[in-house]
Amino acid sequence: MANKVVRIILIIVLFIVFFELGLFGSYTIVTAEAPNIQGLIDMQVSKITGIFSPENVNQVLIKDPTPLTISNKKDIALQMEELSNVDGVNYESINVTTYEDPENSELNVTIQALGYESPNSTSGQIVISQVPSYKIIANGVASYKGGGLMVDKDTVTINSVLKLY
Repeated sequence: MANKVVRIILIIVLFIVFFELGLFGSYTIVTAEAPNIQGLIDMQVSKITGIFSPENVNQVLIKDPTPLTISNKKDIALQMEELSNVDGVNYESINVTTYEDPENSELNVTIQALGYESPNSTSGQIVISQVPSYKIIANGVASYKGGGLMVDKDTVTINSVLKLY
């Protein structure tokens, strides 16, 4: 068991050494100068620690999306219906959220809504169900126009159409 651990550590060390040698060699070829080894290593360490800093991790993992109210729900419902090929989208169920600062002039938003499929016909009868059949998730760009937040219909793209059971 200890032998396997030593082998794995040795492979990782060799990988890092070859990576660094390649970095220094490519730096020399591109700049035609001797590399500043301490500067390159400091830059790599600062980038890696920046990725795993508590502030960045907390922003990604813990931050809840901000719910938004848009003024063109009906237009967005029609656009989502057309793009997702469902027979109807309940505009009252539209939920718009963003991870960006709501004070920005343009926001990337996530749009969720419930969709309906066509009525079922069995033995000559049409049965209309009020139960939604799909959950539609889309993205778009929203901006403040005319005193309210509006999602641009042309920027709406469907991420997924989930069948509800």
